[in-house]
Amino acid sequence: MEVRHIGLLFSLFLIGGAAGRKPAPATDLLTGTDTLALTLAAPMKELFAKDADPDFSVEGTVSYKDPSSGAAVERAATISVRGNTSRRETECTFPKLKLKFKEGDVLKIGTHCGESAGNAVTTKYGRLANELSPQREALVYALLRATEVPTLRTRAATVTYLEDGQAPLTRKALLLEDDDDAKKRVGGRSEIALETFGNVRTRGASADAGRIALGEAMVGNFDWCLKFSPDDIYRCDEPKPLWNVVAFERRSGGAALIAKDFDLAAIVTGPHPWFAKVFNPAFVPSRSQTEVEVLSQVQRTRSLFSRAEIDRLRRGFMERKPAVYAALDSADVDQPGRQRARAYLDAFFGAISEDQEFYRPVVARADVQVYLDAGGTREACGPKDVMRPGTPVNALKREGTMSQVIVLDALWRWTGEKRCESVQTGPVWIRSDAITREYPSRN
Repeated sequence: MEVRHIGLLFSLFLIGGAAGRKPAPATDLLTGTDTLALTLAAPMKELFAKDADPDFSVEGTVSYKDPSSGAAVERAATISVRGNTSRRETECTFPKLKLKFKEGDVLKIGTHCGESAGNAVTTKYGRLANELSPQREALVYALLRATEVPTLRTRAATVTYLEDGQAPLTRKALLLEDDDDAKKRVGGRSEIALETFGNVRTRGASADAGRIALGEAMVGNFDWCLKFSPDDIYRCDEPKPLWNVVAFERRSGGAALIAKDFDLAAIVTGPHPWFAKVFNPAFVPSRSQTEVEVLSQVQRTRSLFSRAEIDRLRRGFMERKPAVYAALDSADVDQPGRQRARAYLDAFFGAISEDQEFYRPVVARADVQVYLDAGGTREACGPKDVMRPGTPVNALKREGTMSQVIVLDALWRWTGEKRCESVQTGPVWIRSDAITREYPSRN
């Protein structure tokens, strides 16, 4: 037998041997910082045609190189569509996917969503519907990991989608850890259902929750919710005290929290289209939407934690600042995405670094009304409408017992049907003695 034939048979033997062994678990594919190449062969058109059915799935194969040996691997998998708003036809023509391998392990894919041009976003939710999105979301996860915010494990990827009768389609993607694998990793016993979660305080999850709250501010994400206390009404409701945050009961006691799904974070999408319905850009001299968004979530933490807890959180993030910028500099991301991320990071670290910047003037009482005039004769937002304690204000001038201020509605008091045009577009008047930097108190 010729030498080249022996070599060919030996190669086939190695590949066959690798194929005969049980494949490495899907979690191993998340190890590494380089971009992983996958091929997914499946009837995707059939899957997407029935994506409104949460139980519908198709069969396919996933091919890649074994992370340890480099041998070619082909695995059978059941493929289904996942996600919430992204499943809607008006959002993603190529929605997020879930792969369940025949061995039982699971891997999630953050897809490119669609084929929009440049930085154009969807009308309803402002989602970036092209392959820049998973690339930028991979950066978000890297930034959060650098600050030790609890998140899912991820890895950047390129996926080639194969389907009979269709030309191959290769797009950037994001591989994500399955929630069950995350549960095991953090020592979780079981996932906590929405109906029984309650709130952070009663679950004893303040450490994770604090890092998540500041981490979400850092990346400009508002597509999340976490009920911190029984009376916390910030963007949460009773049926949904959790949104894009998963909670697990720890075997050792208390609850573990993990933040996920950042495809609507501003670092990914660009400016939020709803901004003018919530915030007044005049709150900062630059009128920067980035600065205002970051400040709003940073300042909200003053209503959630004691001063000692807040200062510990701030120190922790400041200590990890070099690692955060290193993650940004090394990221494989488009230049506009990198610039936007740097702007959010600069705004964030500027907002938490010094006490003078962090402990800004706020309204610290629950009986403060908002007026259009210094005499307090014309209510700005309706009869007996009062501000929420912890709302930041910038004082412009003072007349008698009243101060004219620009309000940052960090606690979302005047949104939706309760919108107050006067607060969101111009200065208003409040009592001067309601304004303080001593919030929360030092005691």
